[in-house]
Amino acid sequence: MKTDISFKRIHQLAIPALIAGIAEPLISITDTAIIGNIDVNAKESLGAIAIVGSFLSMLIWVFAQTRSAVSSIISNYLGANKLDEVKTLPAQAILIIVSLSMLVILFTYPYAEYIFNLYGAKEQILVYAVDYYEIRILGLPFTLFVFTIFGTFRGLQNTLYPMLIALLGAILNVLFDWILVYGIEGWIPAMNVEGAAYASVISQIVMAIVAGYLLLKKTSISLKLIFPFNKEVPRLIKMVFDLFLRTIALNVALILAVYNATSYGTNELAAYGIGIQLWLFGAFFIDGYSSAGNILSGRLLGAQEYDTLLNLGKKLISYGIFAGIFLAGIGFLFYEFIGQIFIQDLSVLQRFYEVFWIILIMQPICAITFIFDGMFKGMGYTEFLRNLLLLSTLLVFIPSLLFFDTFNYKLAGVWFTFLLWILARGIPLLLKFKRKFSPLVEKK
Repeated sequence: MKTDISFKRIHQLAIPALIAGIAEPLISITDTAIIGNIDVNAKESLGAIAIVGSFLSMLIWVFAQTRSAVSSIISNYLGANKLDEVKTLPAQAILIIVSLSMLVILFTYPYAEYIFNLYGAKEQILVYAVDYYEIRILGLPFTLFVFTIFGTFRGLQNTLYPMLIALLGAILNVLFDWILVYGIEGWIPAMNVEGAAYASVISQIVMAIVAGYLLLKKTSISLKLIFPFNKEVPRLIKMVFDLFLRTIALNVALILAVYNATSYGTNELAAYGIGIQLWLFGAFFIDGYSSAGNILSGRLLGAQEYDTLLNLGKKLISYGIFAGIFLAGIGFLFYEFIGQIFIQDLSVLQRFYEVFWIILIMQPICAITFIFDGMFKGMGYTEFLRNLLLLSTLLVFIPSLLFFDTFNYKLAGVWFTFLLWILARGIPLLLKFKRKFSPLVEKK
């Protein structure tokens, strides 16, 4: 019996993943919007969150690749009807990734000031960045624990529970953000930047507790550590290492972008902070279809259903383009209102409005790139993804950023660079997918 890739089935997976995907950047967007409206040093606080957000995104994206690797392996075995052979893998993956996160805390916590100095943070922005980071980083082990469980659920073709967990985390974050940042007169003092950090950590801890409970109660997967290590651990480590290098290249791009934005001034940095949160929101919105592609492609590859896999790619392209156009349309319709959600400073808003249109026209292109990126992760082709991102960053992103900076394009140059980078990543994925599976369909 062939795997179901009907419109209904794809959206049964995509819509919960889409909602869960939106919930992840919503935590950062909430921090940005609430902090941008505080009464004291809003621009400096917003700049600090933009800088710390870039660094935390790097850490999370580097280590959260376990989610994609676990999902790929489990979905492959599910497609081949051999799931019992990898039931011990998730608990072992959690042990590995959480242990690494503790090392990250140990080696970055004492050097937070030095780290954000390298990002270009100075004076009050640096003080706020250090305060925010020293609290937010404590949530990293819980975040990675949750992401690994999300990978397990995805491998089992379940995106509903990750959605519920992510929504819970987002709601709690908004609630505690409001309470701790602004305070409650006579009860809780306004904590500003530190309040936003505490709100995020609290929500991450609750998400971890709920995720562990649902995995134990609703699946046959155990969190009990059983040794020796599963036979797929070496493959898991290889995939995570490939994705680790890939994510390093991705974050080199993000670090260079925020460094350039910092060098242009506080107004430009604050405008970039708003823009990057909205860009990431779009990426996670599209992650619904990317996740469906990730989940189904791994299973189809395991079952050797190559014709269905090709059809899946065609369907996801059309859905992704539509979603990207929808996002762009909403952005253009509420162009000025969206900026005013985050900050009221006219000088920051002017810089933001000058470049927001670039972010919007990127959305359909990003959709195609991110969808196929997810499919290749699901199939386990992490080496190709690694090489592609390394090359596109070294040969496209960095030279483009330098070119636009030389000619003083400022923030527009940063976002034009992102556009070229996305194209350089997406086109090879499309070509590789067609060349890889079209001949296999013909042979069958």
